[in-house]
Amino acid sequence: MSGFSTKAIHGSVRPEPHGTLRPPLYDNVAFEFADSREIQLAFEGRKPAHAYSRISNPTVDEFEQRIRLLSDALGVIAVSSGMAAISNVLLALGGTGTNIVATRSVFGNTYSLFEHTFKPWGLNTTYVDMSDNAAIAAAINEQTRAVFIEIITNPQLQVVDIAEIAHLAHERNVPLVLDGTLTTPYLFRSKDYGVDIEVISSTKYISGGATSVGGLILDNGIFDWKKNPKLGALAKKFGPGALMTMLRREVYRNVGACLSPHNAFLQTLGLETLSLRVDKSCANTQALAEWLQKHPKVVAVNYPGLDSSPSYSLAKRQFPRGVGGILTFELENRDQCFAFQNALKLVRRATNVNDNKTLTLHPASTIFCEYSSDEKAAMGVSDSMLRISVGIEDIEDIIEDFERGTAAI
Repeated sequence: MSGFSTKAIHGSVRPEPHGTLRPPLYDNVAFEFADSREIQLAFEGRKPAHAYSRISNPTVDEFEQRIRLLSDALGVIAVSSGMAAISNVLLALGGTGTNIVATRSVFGNTYSLFEHTFKPWGLNTTYVDMSDNAAIAAAINEQTRAVFIEIITNPQLQVVDIAEIAHLAHERNVPLVLDGTLTTPYLFRSKDYGVDIEVISSTKYISGGATSVGGLILDNGIFDWKKNPKLGALAKKFGPGALMTMLRREVYRNVGACLSPHNAFLQTLGLETLSLRVDKSCANTQALAEWLQKHPKVVAVNYPGLDSSPSYSLAKRQFPRGVGGILTFELENRDQCFAFQNALKLVRRATNVNDNKTLTLHPASTIFCEYSSDEKAAMGVSDSMLRISVGIEDIEDIIEDFERGTAAI
């Protein structure tokens, strides 16, 4: 098997009990052992076995193995959400008195994690412009444990040269952590660009239409973990598998942010149609962006697939299959944004992205509402911005609804 869709549907083609064409759902907690010695070996990690579903589960394992097959990652761990994926990784890499290098142009909850959760604990974040290589290089110091970027920033939709940033980080013995939620391994194979760790909210495209919450941690097997102070000893014993070992035996196990077997089952089903849905979503987003760009009431449109976007050339090179299913556009003010949204009949007013349905959101008053005007300005979130997550409906119906919205302002 070589094609993405074929792998997503068939997985590793491992034989299933009773000849079922779909892996069964093991929606349970505990597993029985034949004798005391077997359960001892399982808990010591000396014999592969499932003992407790917070630690591992056959259905979750099937989902992880399919993601590993599609991404060519060294190891994959499925967790309870995208935020759990980010948290687990940074807890494993950093600690009090260390720092990460990132940009303020990130998802609102990610920024809150950095500022309100990690900072008081002693893990600090240095913010730089990720399009400025000199600034990135200057920000990395001996206490830096990771460079963190989003594949396409949400909702700013900035695209940066990922291979260049990976090279800068590696020159300074620091891993690159990438949030690849908006592309998934279908649109972007992070391993090919030098990304060390990819985190994904599988709630989005992968779930198959917002069926379930989940997250993924992918270790591409590139970084030498002996260069990380926390993982050095493990790396001497487990080599490239040091991070996965740290997560499985300590952080992931102890934090308890495991993916439920039921959600893993739903997301494995979602993988089977991932490429079809992503292709349709990207095509619809391109067509809607082009329509909005010509509309007299629209002040500006931001989508990396438009040749007017400063990210256009880089986005086309990094994402030849498509540049994602999110766009933003500007109206005159917040009142116009609310009037537009309130007039819509088909498009839903809701958070989340990469649903099968088209969704609209006013970021400044919702996912960024906890921040001051100055903070929102620094993060590139204006009061006149609307974010659209474009679904897989017929594009003619989406545009008809947008005509209804623009007529109301």
